[in-house]
Amino acid sequence: MQLDFTHHQSAHCESGVASNLLKDKGLNLSEPMVFGLGAGIFYVYLPFLKVSNAPGLSYRPMPGWIFSRMARRLGVKIKRRKFSSPAKAQQQLDENLKLNIPSGLQVGVYHLPYFPDDYRFHFNAHNLVIYGKEGNEYLVSDPTMEGVHRLTEKELERVRFAKGVLAPKGHLYYPTYVPAESDIDWTQAIRKSIRKACNDMLAPVPIVGVKGMRTVAKAIAKWPGKVGIPKANYYLAQMVRMQEEIGTGGGGFRYIYSAFLQEAGHKINNPALLELSKEMTEIGDLWRDFAVNASRVYKKRSNQGDVYNTLSAELLHLADLEEAFFKKLKKAV
Repeated sequence: MQLDFTHHQSAHCESGVASNLLKDKGLNLSEPMVFGLGAGIFYVYLPFLKVSNAPGLSYRPMPGWIFSRMARRLGVKIKRRKFSSPAKAQQQLDENLKLNIPSGLQVGVYHLPYFPDDYRFHFNAHNLVIYGKEGNEYLVSDPTMEGVHRLTEKELERVRFAKGVLAPKGHLYYPTYVPAESDIDWTQAIRKSIRKACNDMLAPVPIVGVKGMRTVAKAIAKWPGKVGIPKANYYLAQMVRMQEEIGTGGGGFRYIYSAFLQEAGHKINNPALLELSKEMTEIGDLWRDFAVNASRVYKKRSNQGDVYNTLSAELLHLADLEEAFFKKLKKAV
């Protein structure tokens, strides 16, 4: 049982799954457009929540919010279900496949056998599509992978019911209604989505958006004295992992958002968005530089003195750039 579903590789799992599911229903939406309409650009610092024994840090909204926000903007209807038992979860998935419904799943990464060992860690907000079944093997379209894969019933059950933070509980979702492209008010959808992203990044909360970035920057300077050099380096390593490996993070998300602004600028004839797209790419480059410099510190390859204060100053500079950027972006719409 294999559905007529086309696999497309993407940079980020949730926006990639959403794009692939919508393309399957006839709405040709790019990954950057999904990400932008879902206000996927975000930053939050959660020092009270430990992830892999380091302060929690995220460059994206809660799992599912990007797809849900995008759907609300466009009038797409989504069916979501979680399950109390693996048997019920498998039964629903099999029924969907019989009804020709490719289904998005939220899963844990650690036990995905096709993931390289270096990328396997306890992260339960990964997304993929199941588009068929042969014998006891499910056909998997994971948008972060170049090609398709297979998982046995037991392997899929294990990742659908992974334990820990953000446990997926068999989370299954799929669109039930997708409007025609001509029926969508693209100007309103794009403007509302951009305003949402700007409001999030400029939020008057010390752990969210650019203020959250400044809070983290100040914390970096204090980590060596507060928790010691080895743990401070571990915190930096976890920060880089969250930024560059988990959902493409800091620099990667800036590049996706830049592509969204370019596409949106052409779609609604707003030249300001095209100029701001270039600026966002430049900011993304600086995020990548920050990740490289941080990695040199925790790998003990940096020849700079006072490295933690230097990293703190870099992040404070990024916060200043992004505050100015999102203020200009808000005015542009």
